[in-house]
Amino acid sequence: MVRGLLNKLVSRSLSVAGKWQQQQLRRLNIHEYQGAELMGKYGVNVPKGIAVSSVEELRKAIQDVFPNESELVVKSQILAGGRGLGTFKSGLKGGVHIVKTDQVEDIAGKMLGQILVTKQTGPQGKVVSKVYLCEKLSLVNEMYFAITLDRNTCGPLIIACRKGGTSIEDLAEKFPDMIVKVPIDVFNGITDEDAAKVVDGLAPTVADRKDSIEQVKKLYELFCKTDCTLLEINPMAETSDNQLVAADAKLNFDDNAAFRQKEIFALRDPLQEDPREVAAAKADLNYIGLDGEIGCMVNGAGLAMATMDIIKLHGGTPANFLDVGGNASEHQVIEAFKILTSDEKVKAILVNIFGGIMKCDVIASGIVSAAKQVSLKVPVVVRLEGTNVDQGKRILKESGMKLITADDLDDAAEKAVKAYK
Repeated sequence: MVRGLLNKLVSRSLSVAGKWQQQQLRRLNIHEYQGAELMGKYGVNVPKGIAVSSVEELRKAIQDVFPNESELVVKSQILAGGRGLGTFKSGLKGGVHIVKTDQVEDIAGKMLGQILVTKQTGPQGKVVSKVYLCEKLSLVNEMYFAITLDRNTCGPLIIACRKGGTSIEDLAEKFPDMIVKVPIDVFNGITDEDAAKVVDGLAPTVADRKDSIEQVKKLYELFCKTDCTLLEINPMAETSDNQLVAADAKLNFDDNAAFRQKEIFALRDPLQEDPREVAAAKADLNYIGLDGEIGCMVNGAGLAMATMDIIKLHGGTPANFLDVGGNASEHQVIEAFKILTSDEKVKAILVNIFGGIMKCDVIASGIVSAAKQVSLKVPVVVRLEGTNVDQGKRILKESGMKLITADDLDDAAEKAVKAYK
């Protein structure tokens, strides 16, 4: 969901026995209309707009908000980029349309409730539950603006380009000199000189320079005060009335800041997220979905990574990263199994527990309880070691479950791979 150039700066991957698999980032991502409302609160120039979820709301919005507009922009709202070039499964081309006001109801009706497929959604696409109606601006120039976090400078990095409204990664490849990067001292904050460098990188042709500098500073203020990890505006546009306007925006926020950004995190749209990750978050489990066939339940991130590597070494592919932590309850183990078995790609499950704080008997009781609640249709390989291991093994043996036991991690991974092949 992060466009190409920024993907290189902020994405993370999991290395599985030498093969890199993309890891989904656990960051709050909000819709465009929500981002526009937030930017407006910080004094950033944004187009007038309103989000609607039904034809009835749309009719009222046109009457109340856009009574004198002859044309409007209709934007499908999904948490993925590339909407303009996307295709609905119904056959409609494009998730963004500029139409006459009397045609808005027809085009919005064809978007709402339909599945939009873009380069970033995957073939399954995402359901459009809202459309964003915006005033049509008279644009004279389009630029690119972003703020992200940079490991090299250990602080925020502002990226500006005098051309925007198109693929920034293509521009960066063909015209690298157009990309201006301005690192900001996280302790001193943004200075007028920093903001001026950004404006020079944007190279506005009609917007007032002083006003543009102030807009950059307001965007940086928003980035810091809301614990953003990414603020991307493409395009940052100049209008015919000499304004610098954030015509489209993407904002991500640090999940670790949820405790102090309650209003922003209340904007989360779970319907647009991986349902497995939503369920895991509710159960306080660390889960990341991958593309393999062997579901993993492990305690401890390091052991989980090692388990994934050894699965790959034996010819399998992990279906997920799932760390139940060192103090998981029986309920959490049950929820973990529900998540693993909900993945249709999972052909076998490997439970690898090294009990320290986490007790093997708790894991065993959770596995038995989960088996009673969930129809286990795939083989389950269990390797237990550590605290209360004998009690754990006894619980599993007395349960009557058909489990494949393993003596060590290497043995467990080998048996998990053989179990489904």
